[in-house]
Amino acid sequence: MLFASRQKLMPRPDLLQRLATQRAEREHAQLLRRLRTIDHADGPWLESGGRRLLCFCSNDYLGLAQHPQLIAAFKRTADDEGVGSTSAHLICGHRREHAALEEALAAWTGRDRALLFSTGYMANLGALQTLLARGDLCLQDKLNHACLLDGAQLSGAELKRYPHADVAAAARQFASRGGAAALLATDGVFSMDGDVAPLRELAALCAREQATLMVDDAHGLGVLGPDGAGSVAAAALGQREVPVLMATLGKALGCAGAFVAGSAALIDGLTQLARPYIYTTAMPPAVAAATLAAVRLAQSETWRREKLAASIARFRRGADELGLPLMPSSSAIQPLLLGDADTAMAASHHLEQHGLLVGAIRPPTVPAGKARLRITLSAAHDEAHVDQLLAALETLPAPAASTRRV
Repeated sequence: MLFASRQKLMPRPDLLQRLATQRAEREHAQLLRRLRTIDHADGPWLESGGRRLLCFCSNDYLGLAQHPQLIAAFKRTADDEGVGSTSAHLICGHRREHAALEEALAAWTGRDRALLFSTGYMANLGALQTLLARGDLCLQDKLNHACLLDGAQLSGAELKRYPHADVAAAARQFASRGGAAALLATDGVFSMDGDVAPLRELAALCAREQATLMVDDAHGLGVLGPDGAGSVAAAALGQREVPVLMATLGKALGCAGAFVAGSAALIDGLTQLARPYIYTTAMPPAVAAATLAAVRLAQSETWRREKLAASIARFRRGADELGLPLMPSSSAIQPLLLGDADTAMAASHHLEQHGLLVGAIRPPTVPAGKARLRITLSAAHDEAHVDQLLAALETLPAPAASTRRV
């Protein structure tokens, strides 16, 4: 009895105080994240704090976010149906706009069916938590997006992370758990490095191991492959080789939300069992209508990908002439590796003084010593915009300039 009363008197840790301590530690390390309010967007130009800045940190890879056809589709549907869907898909929130978009996404990616989610994070959590169970094995690339890692951890499966793009290491990890149900998940295009996963090799490995391959193509859809169908299509892989395909709608398509595509059996199972799908209000039907317009434009207006590819080539050629330490990437994501966080922040601030908005990416988003400028290009950029960026990069002060190749 005395022991029980002593236990009751022991103070509990204050959770909010612990959170405040963690925040203070991050501020002391000069790694505090700060919000920036954008007052107005005009194509690649953003207005913030009374300044007009040329943006090179958006994921609007095809320049569709402000396209008149998307805006018209959104307005027309909002006028007819209102703004919110008012309910989860399985109650009364699944509108004809959602159904039409799912059909278009399935056809575009060469899958039987597709299922909409409100965010990419929810799509990955839903797919991984539904497919995996305690005792299963989940292999993931060390540079995968956080939501893939979180989905595996929440499922209770054993999570093993192989070195970036190292197929041989992944094979060894499979061998360590022979007999276990297994899934290998990878980004298609890696969000911070911009390189493409070795999808054909991973697909062959999963076929040998009788494991399921899942690809998060958030940064590949719309940009890569025939008709912009993504990195999986670019690798000439279909539903059989990549049974689980996820992609987002808020990057190249300029809207919001995400989807998982695959066999009818996969989509039926997710509809019944994926908690982030079942217990969330469906995306606004106006957003679905706008996204459908974006899908059609992404497929038909091939000049957008051609213009983007030309800008990527122009930027990489110019950066090479300047001796800048670009990471190897053929995608719209062009990381400039600068090393420590202070150097990356100083470079970002310097570019902003020259009228350019470029995000500095620091730990814990990337490993210590791997801080960078994450430069992203868009079909909305003209040659003059790319040249303006290169001219500003050439003027980076000594701490950033010292990292240039010699």
